[in-house]
Amino acid sequence: MKQVNLLNPLSHEQQACQAETFQNRSSKLGYLASMTPLAGSSINSETPKRGVMITWHPNQSVIRFTLNKCEVAKLELISIASAITLTEWSESTFRRRIADGSLKREVESGPGGRAMVSFDAIKPHACVPLEDEDIPLIKDADSGNAEAQNDLALLFLENNKPRSAIYWLELAAKQEYPDAMHWLGRCHLDGNGVLQDDNLGMMWLAKAAARGHVISQTQMQAMRDSFIRDI
Repeated sequence: MKQVNLLNPLSHEQQACQAETFQNRSSKLGYLASMTPLAGSSINSETPKRGVMITWHPNQSVIRFTLNKCEVAKLELISIASAITLTEWSESTFRRRIADGSLKREVESGPGGRAMVSFDAIKPHACVPLEDEDIPLIKDADSGNAEAQNDLALLFLENNKPRSAIYWLELAAKQEYPDAMHWLGRCHLDGNGVLQDDNLGMMWLAKAAARGHVISQTQMQAMRDSFIRDI
């Protein structure tokens, strides 16, 4: 991988020319390029002490060129649909923030790419405590993994955010994930994040029980026993 050298003995004009050439070349390749001075340096100086760093991200990866090494760091993106559940912002709020430039919209690579935003950009606004260690769980859920969707829903339920939990439980339940069916049933029975509906609650508990969910099986049996006693 070719490194960009913006150190002495290049003059200020040569540095600017080389940086411009690099950015133009990156742009033609479809990359997003930017130039950032390193600590203690200035691109406006004719004799920079430490040079500059150039970054860009092909295929959602950030490439960092420094004085002696090249590092690759992942630019973590999540879909706007997922970001809505993490922030509880409305779609119109996202559109407004993207329009005023306070939030940058990316597009997922590949055909039919989804609208994406940076995880770091929405993390400070999350409605539940999030750490960098949660990124794999969020990305797995965002990519359609039913187990991750269920686990993310439980995180929302634990933090009293049932409305966001329902979004992920429904996605996982549609993939017939038993634990998600169970919790979706409980939410409908309790009116937690949704309108209270005994019929939907019982339906989801029955589906979870039919797929081997032990707690749902026990609860369904208890309900049958209670019904028989009341006859």
